[in-house]
Amino acid sequence: MSEVLKTENRKLKTGWYIRQTVTQLCSVWLRTPKPTTIFYIVAIGTASGVIVVYLFWWAVSRYKLWAARERPVRAHRNSLWHDPGVVEQLDFRDGPGGSEGAPAPPFRFVEEHATGSNPCMSVKDARGRVWRVKWGDEVKSETFCVRLAWAVGYHVETAYYVAAGHIDGAKDLGRARACVKEDMSFVEARFELDEAGVRKLFDEHGWSWDDNPFEGTRELAGLKVLLMLVANWDNKDVRDVARGSNTAVFEYALPGGGAEARYLIIDWGASMGRWGSPLTRSKWDCEGFASQNADFVRGVEGGVVSWGYTGQRTDEVIEDIMVEDVRWLMRFLGRVTDGQLREGLLVSGATGEEADCFTRALRERIRQLGRVAELGDDYTPT
Repeated sequence: MSEVLKTENRKLKTGWYIRQTVTQLCSVWLRTPKPTTIFYIVAIGTASGVIVVYLFWWAVSRYKLWAARERPVRAHRNSLWHDPGVVEQLDFRDGPGGSEGAPAPPFRFVEEHATGSNPCMSVKDARGRVWRVKWGDEVKSETFCVRLAWAVGYHVETAYYVAAGHIDGAKDLGRARACVKEDMSFVEARFELDEAGVRKLFDEHGWSWDDNPFEGTRELAGLKVLLMLVANWDNKDVRDVARGSNTAVFEYALPGGGAEARYLIIDWGASMGRWGSPLTRSKWDCEGFASQNADFVRGVEGGVVSWGYTGQRTDEVIEDIMVEDVRWLMRFLGRVTDGQLREGLLVSGATGEEADCFTRALRERIRQLGRVAELGDDYTPT
């Protein structure tokens, strides 16, 4: 075969290979989804998964509420709030438990709890009192928020921040193994008093924001404002019992006989950070907390205050809060001093820098509430 023919054959073969390669590449490209298609598939799949999970929680919660039937409250007197007295003289260092109420070491292990989002156990102190000990990212925020809620008159559980300690007998632990060392020492824990003689109604026997004895009262509206003030986005109630309700009813025996049912929030941990979606919200994050100050109070129209808050149950918290409700709350909240705020933060485990930052941010939010109370419909965000 001549060299000319050989050359032509090579050219033809090369052209054929190139066409085949291009055809195969085009075929693969056509079969491969575009990036936008992949994004939509992932987004729809994720959204569908979330919806399925929430529907499951909803169904389980409804079943538990149905099975529980009526809340077994024995008391004929209900209470959400009480007069706190001279607010500016209250001791934020010791809080609702007072100077004699702090946990008294040594501590002895009682049991570990498997529920909740953070490791937790019960211990007994030197005075025979039982405490629920919790670790994690809610320790400092919960200890502080309990003090602030108590200072303006709301019922709370006694809580203390314990920087370090030792729990005798704390062995063979589950989740708490990461928080208690082999020598049974620990750091940075929240001790919450398991008060003796109190009948506690948790979970399916708790209460909801839209169904309780205080609907339409200034006390309930004030509690909602306080919740938003500290950016507590985890405001689940009895309707969310499958995920864990953060409301409860405690029945206390009264000195003169009878009992009083106290309605309270039992978990303030998801606070002092950013509110918002699961992707953006945070806890004990002063930078994030302060960054949302401008969106705290959005405005006032027709005596109704609008808010920037977003939580687990947003609508029930932000709707129908009136200027008069804010005025009432400011009769107590407005008397809390910067010194009290800072002291409460420090004893809750804040550094000096964190205490200063949170105090400034909280004061700015309280000023906004003060302007709402003073100006009403004339209020405009600054």
